[in-house]
Amino acid sequence: MKTDWKISYFKPDRQGVYPSKDSVSFAACLLTDKECGVILYDSRGRQRRFPFKEVGKRGALHGLRIEGEGVHNYTYNYYVDDQIITDTYAREVRGLEKWGAKGTRKRTTYGVLACYDFDWQEDAPLMTPLADSIFYGLNVRAFTMHKSSGVKERGTFEGIIEKIPYLKSLGITAVELMPCYEYDECMVQETNYPQISLPKGTDYLPVRIVKEAAPDFASEAEKRKLNCWGFEKGFYFAPKSAYCKEKPPVISFKTMVRELHKNGIEVIMQFYFPPEIRQLYMLDVIKYWVMEYHIDGVRISGFHIPFRLLAEEPVLRNTKIWCNYLPNEDFPVISNPIFKNFISDNGNYRNDIRRFLKGDEGLLSQALGYHRCNPKEHGVVNYLADYDGFTLYDCVSYERKHNEANGEDNRDGADVNFTWNCGVEGDTRKKSIMDLRMKQIKNALSFVFLSQGIPFIYSGDEFASSRKGNNNCYCQDNETGWVNWKDNQFSREILAYTQFLIKLRKEHPILHMKDELLVMDSKGCGCPDISYHGIEAWRPDFGHISRMIGIVLCGQYAPDEEDASFYIACNMHWESHKLALPKLSRDEKWVKISDTSLSVDALSQNEGENWKEEGDDHVVTADSRSISVYMSKKCKETKSGKKERRSPARSQRKKDKSKER
Repeated sequence: MKTDWKISYFKPDRQGVYPSKDSVSFAACLLTDKECGVILYDSRGRQRRFPFKEVGKRGALHGLRIEGEGVHNYTYNYYVDDQIITDTYAREVRGLEKWGAKGTRKRTTYGVLACYDFDWQEDAPLMTPLADSIFYGLNVRAFTMHKSSGVKERGTFEGIIEKIPYLKSLGITAVELMPCYEYDECMVQETNYPQISLPKGTDYLPVRIVKEAAPDFASEAEKRKLNCWGFEKGFYFAPKSAYCKEKPPVISFKTMVRELHKNGIEVIMQFYFPPEIRQLYMLDVIKYWVMEYHIDGVRISGFHIPFRLLAEEPVLRNTKIWCNYLPNEDFPVISNPIFKNFISDNGNYRNDIRRFLKGDEGLLSQALGYHRCNPKEHGVVNYLADYDGFTLYDCVSYERKHNEANGEDNRDGADVNFTWNCGVEGDTRKKSIMDLRMKQIKNALSFVFLSQGIPFIYSGDEFASSRKGNNNCYCQDNETGWVNWKDNQFSREILAYTQFLIKLRKEHPILHMKDELLVMDSKGCGCPDISYHGIEAWRPDFGHISRMIGIVLCGQYAPDEEDASFYIACNMHWESHKLALPKLSRDEKWVKISDTSLSVDALSQNEGENWKEEGDDHVVTADSRSISVYMSKKCKETKSGKKERRSPARSQRKKDKSKER
């Protein structure tokens, strides 16, 4: 190990490790009165200690600089007396490169001092407005680990790059990555280890060695679980090395972000912060990833989230910040008039809409409230399935959780999921059941993508992937937890319908408005921005047992230029019902563009002779448990050659008044 380095001390003002050309500056917060400092390790494991000194101390921050050739080739840790500590600000961590290393001791970790140049190729944040966003959640490993994924580098950041053409064809605007900062996925117990020495060159004790010395303990080690989701305290400044293929994780992650950006796809990272994590540390973490890795947003879960610190940080004003809730008292600070960037879950959307879709009573008004919810101060995300809980397919196939494989006697995971198996628990070949399940999945997708706010789907739900009823797959690093890219008629139909909904949403601004719809005629054009209808137009039934509604979105309220109008016929009853279509102007007609009771091929997705027109009576039949979408279409011109417009509301209201007289 070199001894000709120059050692100096400085009083730091921020924590971290800052490498330059031929030096490294260490700034560590070590609240102790014992001897502490930096340990450097060479490639042979030899170490040298550099103690901190009072001359380089400010508060609890210690500053030390090492200058000399080759200093970046070393790894490091901090020490306090006899305790070895891996830097929580380390930008790369060594020791966890092998996924799921089956040992009986916690692996030893080291910070890395290496510097890497990276060509961002003029990359810049995409800043997709929330109104135009479509989120797609995934777990880096589970997304491509299944052999059916068809990628070369399965379970890695490189695997996501290989899937970019698919993501583009789907039409999503952002991927939301479950925790992919560095953490130890091996859930190793700290106590009751057998006293067995480590083999030379290893940081953990392989199970094969334990079998020879302690076979009873080895059997328990083999059953040890893996934390596949990453919701634990980790090294928050470092990308997960086990998700990389050969390249340094810094380069691997940056390459993935750059390539996704080139294809118009944003990157949102999920972070979990347990109770012991300080708020200022959270802020440092998020700022670092935004500046160093060009991520476009964060999804934060955990405790003591620093809403105000995040909102007041200038660097993050263009960064999407998604939390499961936002405190009302912070709305004045969170509000961003230039780029609305704070996001929350849309209340209890997942559970209430699940109940509505399976036909529970008393939920119609709530469902319509969720459907139009789009607050001024922040965005809302709508989803019916996520990493936790059932997949979308399992929501229509299971009523009870089946988590036996988790090894917790099926006690883990949510007991109440508000799901319906359509008559059979689990897999079945019965055609009537499978047809109903397909319809219910399409209903769920329709409600998510036709709601105002931001639609979110979890990877695999767009083609009906299943976890066999396991609603807590955190430890299933196998075909249960991985996305199965199956290719059959059922999955192809669901995928085609998902692509249709995304395309429809993108093409029509009225389906994803920037501001919340008011159920008012704010333009004085004779028609509200959104209105509701029942058996008779303009007369919806909001009764406790009502399960059907007609929703009209008036295209005259679309920004910039007028859009088509839409009529969404929702019938969650187990019987078909008639619903009234409000009349349009003389030069328009309603045409059906989708029906969850029919296959995608049964209705043309493009305007033309295959459009299905409704009758003159302006009454449609909504099939049982179905959602149909109708769109207004220009049908003729006046003699002057100008298109005649008349309020889609006035003619019907005039007719209604005549009846009353």
